[in-house]
Amino acid sequence: MAYTVQIGAIRCHILSDGLHYVDGGGFFGLVPRVMWQQVIEPNEANLVPCDSRALLIESDAGLILVDVGNGDKLAPKVRQRLGLQERNLRLVGELARAGYRPEAVDIVLFTHFHGDHIGGATRWDTEDGTPGPVVPTFPRARYIGQRLELADASFPNERTAATYPADNFRPLLERKMLEIVDGPQRLAAGVHTEITPGHTAAIQAVWVEDKGESLLFLTDAASWAVHLERLAWVPAFDILPMTSIETKRALRQAAAAREALVVFQHDPQVVAGRLVPGKQGVVVEPVITESAHFDASR
Repeated sequence: MAYTVQIGAIRCHILSDGLHYVDGGGFFGLVPRVMWQQVIEPNEANLVPCDSRALLIESDAGLILVDVGNGDKLAPKVRQRLGLQERNLRLVGELARAGYRPEAVDIVLFTHFHGDHIGGATRWDTEDGTPGPVVPTFPRARYIGQRLELADASFPNERTAATYPADNFRPLLERKMLEIVDGPQRLAAGVHTEITPGHTAAIQAVWVEDKGESLLFLTDAASWAVHLERLAWVPAFDILPMTSIETKRALRQAAAAREALVVFQHDPQVVAGRLVPGKQGVVVEPVITESAHFDASR
C-alpha cells in the first residue's frame, strides 16, 4: 500500500514492491527465535513476511525514486519461494496510483546493489513477461549508485553471488545510464544521502529535510523497527555486524535529535514512526502501520 507524507514543502510517497517471505533467521541473526517471534510470528517453515518499500520524492530536481524492489526478472521457482505471484502490479502499479508512469522518473537512487533493492531497475522487453532482452524500466532516469557497491556486485564471492544478478545493473552501465559516485550525495534541495555501513560497506540512507521537518529512509541500515530499537539485533545478512551496531547508534541519535519520521524498508508491520525515549534507549512510536497478512500454510 502506498502512503503520502509531506516534509515541509516536499511531498514523498512510500511505495511497495510487495510482501514476500523470508526465513526469520535472516532478519534476526543470532537472536533466538523465542525472542524474535514476539515481534513477528513465523509460520511452520520459519518464514516471516517482509515488505520491499521504495521512496518517491517530488523534488526540485524532478522525481527521485529510491530503490525499486525485486522487479519481475525472477525465475518461476524464485517467485514461488518468495510468494510473489503477481506481475506488474507491485511497484509500477504503486507508482501509477501516485499519478506517475515509469517515464516520469528523473533519478533512481540505488541504496545498495542487492537484488531486492535494484531488481526492478530493468525488465524483460517481452509482451508476456518471459525472459528476453533486458531494458531499463525507467527509460528517462539517471541511475545513481556507489562505486564500492558496484565493485562488490561486479566481483561477488560465494556468499554474495546470488544477490547480485548482473542483469539488474550491467545493461544500465552499457547504456551509460548508471552514474557511479563516491560518498554522500546532494540529490536535490533538501534531499541528501548518508553512507551507513554495516549491511554492506557503502550502503546509503536518504534524508529529506525542509522547513524544520525531516524524514529518514533507513533502507537496510535498520530494516525493521526493532533493529533500530535494539542495537544488538543485527540481521545475518549484514556483512559488517559490529559496524552495523555503531551505524544504528549514530542514526537513531540523529533521527531523535531531528524528530524525524523514520521509514522502514522491510518491516511488514511498522511502515514509519518516530523515536521516543524507552528502556532500550529509544523505542519506535508507530505513525504508519500495516497488518502483516500472509499465508501461514506456506
